[in-house]
Amino acid sequence: MKKLLFVFMALAGFAFAAEGGSNGEILLAYSAIAAGIGLGIAALGGAIGMGNTSAATISGMARNPGVGGKLMTTMFIALAMIEAQVIYTLVVALILLYANPFLAVLGL
Repeated sequence: MKKLLFVFMALAGFAFAAEGGSNGEILLAYSAIAAGIGLGIAALGGAIGMGNTSAATISGMARNPGVGGKLMTTMFIALAMIEAQVIYTLVVALILLYANPFLAVLGL
């Protein structure tokens, strides 16, 4: 994990290599990095959650095929809730990239 963090910080240096950059440009670069990392983590977590939900549903249907319909309905609701969390992260990432509220704080 330390190596991955070091690589991210080393690559972030290229974003700030331009001389004479203002605080707004630095903030936009950090916002882009945060949006990418946050969306990646959300997608990874959503994929793991969906996989666990599907595996548990399949296991439950194999043990008791009579409740398969109820389990499928519950699984689809759970998958929608998991996917909603990833979509919320996408919305926050798009706000950071295109309508950054932190730039208004700096007056840019």
